[in-house]
This record gives sequence, C-alpha cells and structure tokens, in this order.
Amino acid sequence: MEITQTIDRINRELSQTLLEYNTWFNEEIHVLQFKPHTGWSIEQILEHVTLTNHFLLILIRKGTSKAIELSRKTDLEEALKSYTPNLDQLDAIAQHQSFPWIRPEHMEPPGEMPLPEVKTLLAHQFDECKLALREMSHGEGILYQTTMTVNQLGKIDVYQYIYFLCQHAKRHLTQMQKVKEEYNRTHGNAQ
Repeated sequence: MEITQTIDRINRELSQTLLEYNTWFNEEIHVLQFKPHTGWSIEQILEHVTLTNHFLLILIRKGTSKAIELSRKTDLEEALKSYTPNLDQLDAIAQHQSFPWIRPEHMEPPGEMPLPEVKTLLAHQFDECKLALREMSHGEGILYQTTMTVNQLGKIDVYQYIYFLCQHAKRHLTQMQKVKEEYNRTHGNAQ
C-alpha cells in the first residue's frame, strides 16, 4: 500500500468516527447520564475518549515533529520502499473488550467537563490528527517510532499512533451502544 493510501485511509477513519461520535452528543440527557450495572455512563465515556486523546496527542505531536526533523536527514523515498503500514494489526483496538488492559488513573473521567465542551474538544483533537497527517503527507511519519504497550503492540510509527487514537475512539462507540441498549432494557424501550 502506498503511503498516500495509508494517509487517506486514516483520514477517512477519522472523519467517519467523528461523524459517529457527533450523533451521540444529540442523545437525550437521561440516556447520556444513565449509569449501567458495570462501567461508565455514555457521558463519562465521551469524556474518557477526550482524556485518552489528550495523552495520545502529546506523543503524536512529538512524533510528528521528530519525523519531520528526521526526514531532513534521511532518504525518505528509500525508507518508503520497505515500509508496510500494518494498520490491520491495530484493528483489534476498536473491538470492545477484545484484550485485557487496565487504563491509567489519569484517563478516568472525573465528570467535570460539560458535554458541549467535550464535543468541541473531540472535534479539535480529530482536526489536530488530520493536520499532523497533512504535515507528514510525503511519508515522514514512518521515520519515528514509539513503543505502545497496549495489546503488546511494540514500536509503532506516527501514522499508526494516529490510527490507534481513532481505533480507541471506535472501541468506545461499541461500549456506548451497549450502555444505550441496557438503558432501553431497563426503561422498557425497544430500539
């Protein structure tokens, strides 16, 4: 797969995922605040995603900067010849409960951010990912790797980090749907 196809795929995933998230912000407030038997409310899940994005974006910003810097000292065309994006290995991240992992405490949603702010922040975070992709539009993102401990992924490049952020968000779409289904069962709504 050419690097432009990889970048396009990540861009499409970001756009589609954000569209799906935007529908959740239109949900009725009692559904958003419903606390399931186990886990978070939809409102808490939305906040958690922005918290996780915050920390992933720190690494993505650093990686983007380092990758662009490395591209000035490296034969990028030569490096791209042997590059395999391996985005498919990250698809498991999108599947809710597909692997065991305990999130760090700093990613627990404190429930302090109003939903309109969460929505705006999420859009900005996804826009920042798209900006990073534009800044690395020639393949620079392959040049810098950082270790990802989640699901024992090991070293992944900047494009893969951005894709990971998106897949993590998709994981929680499934979780929110399950919370809504539990709400409907509990309140006798069929949907």
